[in-house]
Parts: sequence; C-alpha cells; structure tokens
Amino acid sequence: MQKLASFATVLTLAGSALATTLVPRKSPEFTIVEPSGKQTLLSSFKGKVVVIEFLFIQSPHCLRVAQTMNKLQNELGPRGFQPVGIAFGPDATGPMVTYLVDYLKLTYPVGYASSEQVDAYLDRHGHEILNVPQVVVIDRSGVIRALSGGKGGDPKLENEGSLRTLIDSLLKESPPAGNTKKTTSPQRKTS
Repeated sequence: MQKLASFATVLTLAGSALATTLVPRKSPEFTIVEPSGKQTLLSSFKGKVVVIEFLFIQSPHCLRVAQTMNKLQNELGPRGFQPVGIAFGPDATGPMVTYLVDYLKLTYPVGYASSEQVDAYLDRHGHEILNVPQVVVIDRSGVIRALSGGKGGDPKLENEGSLRTLIDSLLKESPPAGNTKKTTSPQRKTS
C-alpha cells in the first residue's frame, strides 16, 4: 500500500511538472480562415498582445466571452491588443461564422477551423476533456503566456476582470526588438 501511495505521489508530481512546462511557450503558427476566404497568419500579429478564443457557435458561454473580447478590443485595441476568434465543431461553417459576427457585431477577425486543427494548436491529444471556450493569451513576442483550459490552465481568463488585468500587464511590457511600429497590418497568406 505504501508503494502504491509513493507511486501515486510520483505521478502527481510528474503531472504537475508537465503542467508547468505548458506555458510559457512559443505559439505555433495558425491560419485564421475567415468566411470571406481571407486567410491571415497568426504570426502577422507579432508585436501585439493577442487573445484567441476557440469557441463553439452554439455555446452561450462562448458568446459571452466573444462579447467581452469585443469590448476589450474597443478599449485596448489602440494600445496594441488584438483578439481573434476561431469557431470549431459541427457548426463551424462560413455562413454560421458570418451570422455570429453580424449578430454580436464583432469588430475583430473571426474564422473557423476543424477540431483537429484546434487540437494540434492546443497540443491536445484527444483523450483530454475540452471545455469551451478555450482562451489563449499571447504576448508581443509570440509567446503563449496563459491558457484557460487544459493542464495548468486558468479558467479565470474567461472573466473580463482577470483577462483585462493580464492584457494590461502584457501591454505594458516592451515590444520585441526590431518591432518599431506601434501597429502592424496582418499579412494575408498566399497559396
């Protein structure tokens, strides 16, 4: 019994160590595909603080977070904040994303992706429970600084006050070297 307890302790500590290595880490590339067909590389926002919301269109909780992101975009966008929405799941089609953007009057890029693309970005391996929305906070250097879900995730990132505090602190950090522009235009991906 004591060996079993020791083994469980080792597994718990190993799991904790793994969880702490998940962030900070460099953000992988991701292509934002908007309903219009426009494709924007996530890396084109380098120099800005980016918050990605991976969302289900039919989830009231996801819609509430999308509205929060829109509010923060209007207030913090001029300082270098860039929200991005990525719809996924069975309802993630161009027409549904267009409807969502129009219905909520969203002013930031919202695209759609397959569940497999989202899993790959989040480094999820399918056996983990995925709660939505998934909020990912990326600093000006392109480093993921916080996640709302998964191992080591912080569900408070779905709360406006917590998200605003984190974004504000990241906006106060120096932009990466070599980035002298206050804002950058997103680059379109060419095929």
